[in-house]
Amino acid sequence: VVNLSPYKFDGPGGKGVRPWVRVVPMPDPYRGLYRTDGSGPGDDEHPADGPGARYAAHVDEALRSLNGNDGMYGSAKPLGAAAFFCESLLSCGGQIPIPPGYLTGAVRSVREAGAVYVADEVQVGFGRVGNAFWAFEEHGVVPDILTLGKPIGNGHPLAAVITTPEIASSFANGMEYFNTFGGNPVSCAIGLEVLRIIEDEHLQENALRVGAHLEAGLRDLMTRHTSIGDVRGRGLFLGIEFVADRDTRDPDAATAERAVERMRERGVLLSTDGPDHNVIKIKPPMVFSMAEADLLVDGLDDVLTESWVGR
Repeated sequence: VVNLSPYKFDGPGGKGVRPWVRVVPMPDPYRGLYRTDGSGPGDDEHPADGPGARYAAHVDEALRSLNGNDGMYGSAKPLGAAAFFCESLLSCGGQIPIPPGYLTGAVRSVREAGAVYVADEVQVGFGRVGNAFWAFEEHGVVPDILTLGKPIGNGHPLAAVITTPEIASSFANGMEYFNTFGGNPVSCAIGLEVLRIIEDEHLQENALRVGAHLEAGLRDLMTRHTSIGDVRGRGLFLGIEFVADRDTRDPDAATAERAVERMRERGVLLSTDGPDHNVIKIKPPMVFSMAEADLLVDGLDDVLTESWVGR
């Protein structure tokens, strides 16, 4: 999967994109190619469509490129597209909620091309977005393959793959499948207990309620600190994007990093993310409370008020 992630193959130690991989523009409606306010560098070319539809068109182009790649690796005919991988809310991309219309258009093209849609919910699933148990539900699509991890074990190393009966049965070809750790009963018991606690303690509802309160507090900070260009997310999965200038939206990684360091000195652990490392990501435990949300907002207000951190 390293070869499927620009986060890895374009980073230190990476070898760049492989010939069988296509990377489409990240559907970022704030600083990306197409923007909600129509100020993106590519907006003039597609003035009538929303950002989601415009970004989805690039998925269709990538599928056509793969389906028309004759003779790849010596094959007599095009190998075609196999799968479209998409995190349901972009985390390493900078905590970016996918714009409406993107997944519906992209998945339609994927299935028309004979490929499958793989949804990555490792970081955003299990009710964290608040308004749904899975983030893809917001878009009215259903993946062919769903990958899970991290939250399902609440610290215990556990991951899972959910797929359709048709895809699962395709592996029953007579070859023995063996996995040293697959189906570990202790791990399965832990996973079931985590699901029970999420339901019994209403943690999805807590993510929705506390997340909305926290987002409102962070948006209030924008009125006092011009270094904050955007606040976005769902539930307890939020991002604060720092910019050098709100008009140009040039990234300001230095302010984001200094704010993280100052908050660490206060006992609050945050980190930066995004291609330009200028987004503070906020993904607290789902038991996060209103009081803790207020503590976070008040702390950020203080450190951004310091003349050497924010403006």
